[in-house]
Amino acid sequence: MKIVGLSGSKVGSKTRTAMDYTLKSLKDKYADVEITLIDLAEYDVQFSDGRMYSEYEGDTKYVTQTIMDADAIILGTPVFQASIPATLKNIFDLLPVNAFRDKIVSILMTAGSQKHYLVAEQQLKPILAYMKAQIVQTYVFIEEKDFHRKEITNDDVLLRIDRLVEDTVVLTETFTKIREATEQAYGF
Repeated sequence: MKIVGLSGSKVGSKTRTAMDYTLKSLKDKYADVEITLIDLAEYDVQFSDGRMYSEYEGDTKYVTQTIMDADAIILGTPVFQASIPATLKNIFDLLPVNAFRDKIVSILMTAGSQKHYLVAEQQLKPILAYMKAQIVQTYVFIEEKDFHRKEITNDDVLLRIDRLVEDTVVLTETFTKIREATEQAYGF
């Protein structure tokens, strides 16, 4: 099983801090899972110009191909101006419409205010559904007050992240088994 952790912003540290904890939890509990972290702050991704993702080169091709090859994606994103960052939206624009078909996508959001929890519900989930993702319904929302000196200080948040990791792996395994059984029923 291949899981990609996607930290969807070029600025700030809270989302990366949360993603680091999430992937550590994943590695500790599921040693057999292949884990890749893509922090968009570390890559020079071109703006989408309408080409297929496979036609790009360099960092853009690496990031998009790694996402396309994943079985599951743990998507970490901050909330900027009551919306997702442009860097994350660009990733969605680079990928084909069915990019997340047969993939599990879970969400981890960081924000300065509790009022921004609706960004996941009203912006991110519709985009992921349009791109055919199987979405882990409960996501982790972390406020600024839950961090101190680049550490998560709220034990409830840590428990919710652990649960998100478990839900992501269990759903990925379950959907894989269902898909394999369905394909075998066709006899191809």
